[in-house]
Amino acid sequence: MSVELPFAPVDTIIRRNAGELRVSADAAEELARRIQRHGAELAAGAAERATADGRKTLMAEDFEVEQVVDKDDLTLPVAPVDRIARLDIDDDYRVSMNARIALADILEDYADNVATAAAILARHADRRTVKAEDIVTYFELFE
Repeated sequence: MSVELPFAPVDTIIRRNAGELRVSADAAEELARRIQRHGAELAAGAAERATADGRKTLMAEDFEVEQVVDKDDLTLPVAPVDRIARLDIDDDYRVSMNARIALADILEDYADNVATAAAILARHADRRTVKAEDIVTYFELFE
């Protein structure tokens, strides 16, 4: 599976949670992969909710959000998130702009949580760099 999400914004998310720690490129790539997988799963669930409501357009409420943040407040770019949303849903579905923004916000929160834990794991291992193994270990421990 190719990764739709550029690594640079994911790296930025890890860095803002890592404090003084460095971030390996492999860590950003691993987290981008996990974000993509999670986003595709969330979009599939949203598509089921839209279908149950008789729609072929995914709306923000299909992602069970109460409000949609401003797109400019997000680190993750919306265009790749749109492609992620379409990975596991039928081509007949459309994804509204508010749904894309809602999904990007959810995925950014998800990435923040993982990045925070990965930084804790790196510190616990007495390293100065967050590595892909910290991301993998997080998921082994908590999923």
